[in-house]
Amino acid sequence: MRNKNTDFSILLLIGIIIVVVMLAGGLVYYTLSGNSALVSDTEDLVVNTLFVFEHDNKPLCSYIVLYYPKTNRGALFNIPGDIGRILKKINRVDRIDALYDGNNPDSFINEIEDLLALDINYSIIFDLPSLEKMVDILDGVSILIPRAIEVFDGKDSILFPSGRIVLDGDKAREYILYGSRENDNASAIESLAQRQERFFVGFLKKLQEKINYIKKPEVNMRISALMRTNMNQRVRLKLFDELSKIDTDRIVLQSVGGNYREVSGKQLLFPFYDASLVKDIVRQTLASLTREGAFSSNGRVITVEVLNGTGVAGLAGRTAELIRVFGYDVIKTANAEHNDYPKTTIIDHINQTEEVKSFADIIHCENIITDSRQDNYENDPQNYEYKADFTLIIGKDFNGRRTRN
Repeated sequence: MRNKNTDFSILLLIGIIIVVVMLAGGLVYYTLSGNSALVSDTEDLVVNTLFVFEHDNKPLCSYIVLYYPKTNRGALFNIPGDIGRILKKINRVDRIDALYDGNNPDSFINEIEDLLALDINYSIIFDLPSLEKMVDILDGVSILIPRAIEVFDGKDSILFPSGRIVLDGDKAREYILYGSRENDNASAIESLAQRQERFFVGFLKKLQEKINYIKKPEVNMRISALMRTNMNQRVRLKLFDELSKIDTDRIVLQSVGGNYREVSGKQLLFPFYDASLVKDIVRQTLASLTREGAFSSNGRVITVEVLNGTGVAGLAGRTAELIRVFGYDVIKTANAEHNDYPKTTIIDHINQTEEVKSFADIIHCENIITDSRQDNYENDPQNYEYKADFTLIIGKDFNGRRTRN
């Protein structure tokens, strides 16, 4: 018969093994949960963070900040809550924010990841009362208002004058929440979306300015209590430190474009081409962060002229809208010299091989010609005429989205 000391030793050993296994499991979870470390400056990865400003338990506005540490370049994707999707989790077509749960946003995040074909590393959620307090901690958010607007909540109205102003927490809430005096139509919706985007960029800039203040322990504790996030305190501070390096003057602003259709009494925004376009935009944006994309080698936005070489009316204008979505500046649309171009052609006037290849990838065009402006100027300086950086001549192989090889 075993004595009691032997039984106790066995139980103690089993207990020690269980504790070690639990600690090891906890360490593995901690390492894999995204709280272990942030992408360092030496890693060739883009950091993607979802910011949500929440109102009445629903996203008022949602933005994904894409940041590439090697270039300090960033991009901002606006994710409208009324995007129409077949939501498998609830087995119906509905708004994407129908999946939103601020306390457990995983389903909402997963749907956005599927929409964009993009992994979201981190998430930060502010409800409006917390956002007000956050703005006040930052001593206000500075924004430039291009023209005076009047906002109202059904009872009172507030005038925001044109020019640069600093919004405190209360004014920030009014600026991004209430409708304008415009009619309730598409332009008014666009105006509100533009205001929210303008505020968010200003919010990012203020985080940059106040990064050293945010790092103070007492301030960090106050901020921690205001947000819901999947990061621990150390990782969050590291993320804020990284975001403080973004060149906000060159930040790429993107949104999910589409057409509105009514489904079950709701106006839903269905992305163009069954969301294949927005996935292309994401890929192009990632390319722009890592290899300058729509920017020339000196950081200037690349300009494009679009010429219609087919007999299809309005094709140049529609193609111009497509190109603008990718961050290019279309300065001219017109008809080409004739309307029977068999192949779509891109003319590179600045002799930038990488940039023109990135541009050509948008429409899968393989027919690229180099016609340097400098060469033209040297050959005939008297007749030199300014051209866009790239000329796109649409041929009959173009179906409105891409060329058919």
